Amino acid sequence: MVEVLSGLSFEFVFLKDLEIEDGDFVEDGETFEENAFKKAKYYAEKTGMIALGEDSGILVDALPGELGVMTRRWGAGEKANDQEWMDFFMARMEGEAQRGAHFICNACLYLDGEKYHFEGDTRGIIAKELQGPVKEGIPLSAVFMPLGMDRVYSALSEEEKAAVSHRGKSLNKVRDFLASLDADQ
Repeated sequence: MVEVLSGLSFEFVFLKDLEIEDGDFVEDGETFEENAFKKAKYYAEKTGMIALGEDSGILVDALPGELGVMTRRWGAGEKANDQEWMDFFMARMEGEAQRGAHFICNACLYLDGEKYHFEGDTRGIIAKELQGPVKEGIPLSAVFMPLGMDRVYSALSEEEKAAVSHRGKSLNKVRDFLASLDADQ
């Protein structure tokens, strides 16, 4: 997804490249927008830089109110590894006729004390079994098939996924916003 932001005059630095003590950060927002803003503001204040925070998750039609902002902490728990989480999720979905789902990503850019939100969403279905590799940190990509596609997220190329995924859509909006700032300078 980093490729989506390439070609801009901004230098991007990732948290893994910085030595930041963030043990006091609590992700407790009730919406994707709140969590994205909390992350962006927190890291902007810690680093003194423009910061981009994002939060994403899935809403599953058959499991109303169960996932959303709690997606990774839902079910088997936030300490569960990807396989444990998927095993719990697939067992919970077993026998469900309603397979519709909706991935949402909210990206928040915190710039000069102002917040700018960019949301992306993708409708799709949950496959009845794994149809691609379980990718580290994003296990649902092995069973989520976006509408109009014949493959799940994890079976798509990076370019295909960036064009249709919730995160790709929100980051493309971030890119357009940053490009407009470039044009103004």
